[in-house]
Amino acid sequence: MRTVSLSRNMMYSGHLILVNKENPYQVDQAGEALAPAGDVLLERRFAAVCNKLMDETRAWGEIALVSGWRGHDEQVKIYNDSLEANGAEFTSKYVAVPGHSEHQTGLAVDLALEQPDIDFIRPYFPYTGVCGNLRSKAGRFGLIERYPKGKEEITGISHEPWHFRYVGAPHASIMEETGDVLEEYHEKLKQYPYGSEPLRRDFGDLNIEIFYIAADKAHVTFEIEDNSVYTVSGNNTDGFVITVFDRNKCIV
Repeated sequence: MRTVSLSRNMMYSGHLILVNKENPYQVDQAGEALAPAGDVLLERRFAAVCNKLMDETRAWGEIALVSGWRGHDEQVKIYNDSLEANGAEFTSKYVAVPGHSEHQTGLAVDLALEQPDIDFIRPYFPYTGVCGNLRSKAGRFGLIERYPKGKEEITGISHEPWHFRYVGAPHASIMEETGDVLEEYHEKLKQYPYGSEPLRRDFGDLNIEIFYIAADKAHVTFEIEDNSVYTVSGNNTDGFVITVFDRNKCIV
């Protein structure tokens, strides 16, 4: 066994961070670790996954990547421009307050059916055709539709069928299975604290264990088998999510 130590400030980074109206993006350094996907920039791992998803669904030329990473100043401009053009009510539904936008993390992308005129704020991305095909495969690649219909009171954002968020596998598949949005998923994960029974899922010959660690001290530790494959993500609120894969196994 080996001991892994995590400093408290690490909870503000990782593929599972929760950024919303109540929880601002604390790091704002995504621009230092970006890569291209189509015409936009995304967090490097997400960019590679997004390119693979577009390749597999043969979506290039059919689906446009409308908006990826945005710096703080760009988010300020988009927000202010929307206030002026569309008013406060519309803007509160579809444009995040600067500092609270997932786009600033590099972990979100807005997609649209390719057409001559694309609405930047509310791009058209239907549930059928090539868009539906990509949507059906998104979970396997670690993407979720971040703001689904019926969850507006939880997410604080109106239904946005075009907005996808990278959370990584297997979390996207689990959220598809349970119907949880990211806010709900994090609350459920807190039911599996380190030291108790983890959340377990089997994906074919790949076994997954997930547990939560509260960042209640300057440094927290956990023990794991020497050869285990695992990932760590902060939740951007109060702790960490540890995902452990079967020995010598890994996924996208």
